[in-house]
Amino acid sequence: MKISTKGRYGLTIMMELAARTGEGPTSLKSIAERNQLSEHYLEQLIAPLRNAGLVKSIRGAYGGYILAGDPATVTAGDVIRVLEGPISPVDFTEEDDPAKRDLWLRIRDGIAEVLDSTTLKDLITFQDQDKKIATCFTFKVTNSHHRRHNKAPNLGALDMPMGTLFFIFSTEYFN
Repeated sequence: MKISTKGRYGLTIMMELAARTGEGPTSLKSIAERNQLSEHYLEQLIAPLRNAGLVKSIRGAYGGYILAGDPATVTAGDVIRVLEGPISPVDFTEEDDPAKRDLWLRIRDGIAEVLDSTTLKDLITFQDQDKKIATCFTFKVTNSHHRRHNKAPNLGALDMPMGTLFFIFSTEYFN
């Protein structure tokens, strides 16, 4: 499944509105300018979002749009489904091969799980990878590992000569 500009820009609109929750209405013009997008295109996307009850329009000189719900309850899946339709990598209803049908269903369900478990709040509070900590573990194949078990703890079979150094990198994220 490839998410088009409709889904991507629609998610941008929703993130902008979520980030300004409680600040009053936000104009599409300001969203377009901040994100260097076409205001006309955003106008085409806001109508289905409003019709689906995800945003509310406020009329008047200081009007614009506000998020209709709590950013912690509106998911990326809600937005993508409104703008892109059902989440499916292929039309598997006509798939005769049960193995391929199962594959398409698992892919669809995996994509849906990610989209449905990611809220607008998650997106607007995302911490960049500047808090990423990388750890490097160094191991040396020793006689006891090589001959006795041909294994290192939790690393599976080793097919390396004794004395070989190998590295494992681990990345952890901290809030």
